[in-house]
Amino acid sequence: MNKNLVSLMEKMTLDEKIGQLIQLATPFYMGATDRGQITGPMVGMGIDDNVVLNSGSVLGASGANEVINIQQQHLKENRLGIPLLFMSDVVHGYKTIFPVPLAIGCSWDLELAEKSAEIAAYEAAVSGVHVTFAPMVDLVRDPRWGRVMESTGEDSYLNSQFAKAQVRGFQGTDMTKDHKRVASCVKHFAAYGAPEGGRDYNTVNMSERELRETYLPAYKAALNAGSEMVMTAFNTVDGIPATGNKQLMRDLLRDEWNFDGVIISDWGAVKELIPHGIASDEKEAALKAIKAGVDIEMMTACYVKNLKELINNGDIDEGLINESVLRILQLKQKLGLFDNPYRGADARLEQEVVMSDAHRQVSRELATKSIVLLKNEAILPLHKHQKFALIGPFASSNDILGPWSGLGSKDDAITMNEGLRTKLGDSHLLVAKGCDVETRTDSQLNEALLAAKDADVIVLALGEDSEMSGEAGSLTDIRLPQVQLDLIKKLKELGKPIVTVLFNGRPLDLHGVIEHSDAVVEAWYPGTEGGVAIADLLFGDVNPSGKLTMSFPDSVGQVPVYYNHFNTGRPKGAPDAQERYISQYLDSPNEPLFPFGYGLGYTTYTYNNMRLSATEMTAEKPITLTVTVKNTGSKAGVETVQFYIRDLVGEVVRPLKELKGFKKVHLQPNEEKEISFTISEKQLRYHHSNLEFSSDSGKFIAYIGPNSRDVQAIPFELLK
Repeated sequence: MNKNLVSLMEKMTLDEKIGQLIQLATPFYMGATDRGQITGPMVGMGIDDNVVLNSGSVLGASGANEVINIQQQHLKENRLGIPLLFMSDVVHGYKTIFPVPLAIGCSWDLELAEKSAEIAAYEAAVSGVHVTFAPMVDLVRDPRWGRVMESTGEDSYLNSQFAKAQVRGFQGTDMTKDHKRVASCVKHFAAYGAPEGGRDYNTVNMSERELRETYLPAYKAALNAGSEMVMTAFNTVDGIPATGNKQLMRDLLRDEWNFDGVIISDWGAVKELIPHGIASDEKEAALKAIKAGVDIEMMTACYVKNLKELINNGDIDEGLINESVLRILQLKQKLGLFDNPYRGADARLEQEVVMSDAHRQVSRELATKSIVLLKNEAILPLHKHQKFALIGPFASSNDILGPWSGLGSKDDAITMNEGLRTKLGDSHLLVAKGCDVETRTDSQLNEALLAAKDADVIVLALGEDSEMSGEAGSLTDIRLPQVQLDLIKKLKELGKPIVTVLFNGRPLDLHGVIEHSDAVVEAWYPGTEGGVAIADLLFGDVNPSGKLTMSFPDSVGQVPVYYNHFNTGRPKGAPDAQERYISQYLDSPNEPLFPFGYGLGYTTYTYNNMRLSATEMTAEKPITLTVTVKNTGSKAGVETVQFYIRDLVGEVVRPLKELKGFKKVHLQPNEEKEISFTISEKQLRYHHSNLEFSSDSGKFIAYIGPNSRDVQAIPFELLK
């Protein structure tokens, strides 16, 4: 325990200690550009100047000058000169915006994901940010939930790999000395990605075994990588809201996992214990949250209004407050704020670093690797001598950054129109809107039909307005708006080839799109360089290599649909399966339209000579799985070779497949390489009914393939 911090804390009054536990937005602070603009939920907080003076952290700030001004004003008035922590949502970029995290996941490129987090951290740090509320590692299986765009997908292993990469990128190895980095805050603990019905903030209900097996690994991976903070989830876990859940926050996170960093609530989540129904008033909400281990209350005032009285009444011990204060002070020290309260904030360097050409280039590269080619009937790549009609609400739209895009400006985003013009002369490109995202006029349609008639190829730019996904962006209908589906039908009648490019933050029900398009390109929200990245792919300057990390349903009625599901006692497709009394839909296939791991390119690959070094293994003697992958097409490309395992008989039911590894391999035409994976006993462990994490002896199947569906299989056995 740091003696200087303990000495500092001993000098603090109880009010000063409690003040460290509240986070307020910038309008409350002297020196802020929006000082005094307290509107909406902030009005009812009842915050006075003394609370602001003693507060410990700030939510949001718009640049180095503002951070420096707020910090200067604060240090002039704060009795002990304790600096403020500045925190912000730097999720997929600060000013240079990268693809949304779900798209980044589809790159399967951990090094580039880490690089994007490093760049985001650098831009944020020179702008005065100390902590980012990222990575969001919630496992997601329901595309009706708008926040799936913040996750890297439906698989706990892959999410864990990306969680570690992003934490490394944000934090580096020594934040005290490296002021280009920021502290990361993993969120939302826990299981926020599993709300009933896909409705945001809704109930989450699952067994502890399922929680530990599937939903917790990515949080643990982020903490193992050194994430300094954890944000509580809005949802319940086993009937108790996470923000007041002692079993989750203290017993699991603190005691079992030994996490001694800072826990912060999500916006208003402490006070929300009241409508959840586990607190009768703000005092009880404060009591339950502090007992659960929440150190910082974000944007409600339950702590500052009630903790002192709770201590004086003997309901809690002041030592509980001291624990939280010390953790907050330790983070401030680790960031070097006591030595330099302005840390990396530098208005001159900010102008030089933020949105630099080098940063934009990485955004472009990551966008090209994140885009997934879903369908291609020999129309792509396009040829520059052809004449194109670019049509759709996203033809010239700069609404391609996606939700949670930091301080990114749509004005900086490269549109599809602009991107295609980097490849084509004006005479080869006609542009028409055709419709807006959800509405259409006759003149828009007529303009589109006129442009399409003069074109060799129609390129459609369709999708969701960014407000249709992200937080509070839940939907029951995940098809494109009807007006866009009608536009496709009208254009299809012309008999021209159609390439559809999609901008969206979730997997969609693509009926009405897939059957009318010769090619379908899932661009997601690709970020600042989106338009030129898409053009790179459409014209073959880059060979598509993205692979889905979240399944696309055949119908919303299948949801949740994911690759690593259980078999059931009456599986469809079994040798002795009946015609009717099996686990199936009568009006839809069981399988998704596009499975986890799926994605096409402009070349083809074969997987041959799959073999094991031995068919039996032990804990002491792992085995090696090898396959030869060959590029059988005419273009160089990158293939993501995916390795899965099935445990045929477990003490509890095991999934049909589980991703255990992957490797990206670059191959020239006709080139082949051997790809190997080690199978260890550790990979075969799972949580048993008593929550013991161990493996069972018995038979397994190893799979290798280009996606979770199209795989080759080979059996092996674990001996004990």
